[in-house]
Amino acid sequence: MSQRFALLERRWLEAREVGLLGPAPVEDHIEHSLAFAEALDDVSDGSTAPHRIVDLGSGAGVPGLVLATLKPETRVMLLDGSARRAEWLRLTVMALDLPNVEVVCARAEETGRQPAHRGHAHAVVARAFGPPGVTAECAAPLLRVGGLLLVSELPAEPRGGSDVMPEEDGKQMASTDRWVPEGLRELGLGRAQVVVRRGRRFVAMVQESSCPERYPRRVGIPQKRPLFPLAPAAPAAPPSRRTGTPPSGGAGRTS
Repeated sequence: MSQRFALLERRWLEAREVGLLGPAPVEDHIEHSLAFAEALDDVSDGSTAPHRIVDLGSGAGVPGLVLATLKPETRVMLLDGSARRAEWLRLTVMALDLPNVEVVCARAEETGRQPAHRGHAHAVVARAFGPPGVTAECAAPLLRVGGLLLVSELPAEPRGGSDVMPEEDGKQMASTDRWVPEGLRELGLGRAQVVVRRGRRFVAMVQESSCPERYPRRVGIPQKRPLFPLAPAAPAAPPSRRTGTPPSGGAGRTS
């Protein structure tokens, strides 16, 4: 396994040079992938270890290639819509000798409607795939009932101007400003829960019922018209008691 990780590190260095991987140190990508693996084990509690995992929008294989290396008994599908990235993934899978990995070059909206893939995954993982509404809609059709959606989440925001403290490993309830419960229910997903591993924050959701047949919508529509917005709209400012107009700083109507 150590030889595979050494080879993977070299491949990711090459991917970074040709623009297939972000500028962060390769060690950070490996650490992030290991945190994904620990979070997945934590959410499944070891009793329902996933046998089929989909890495949604795999890119250069973060975290899918590490998950496949750590879990040789698990089938891992690296799903990406870019032919260039998919070819790089295929070459890397061959170099790493990972027989449990399948590379699929296709859009997630199309894959979620194919009988060979719809409703079969025990887990879907996603890193930087898209906004919550888009990620949820593209992932839910791939999941079987009881399956897990695990998404790398942004760090918690500082409150009240205080310093940001490192988050402790464990489970917490996720705020619903990004993962709206009503939108998740529309897709058959349960309420979001935050899991922190290695100081990194993930959001986990269980596929509580089958995703309705109307999802995913056709290619491009989830991005254009997300099921739920990135964040709920801020409440309207109350009118001023003196003038009946919004307080200064707000954009009042001009018509």
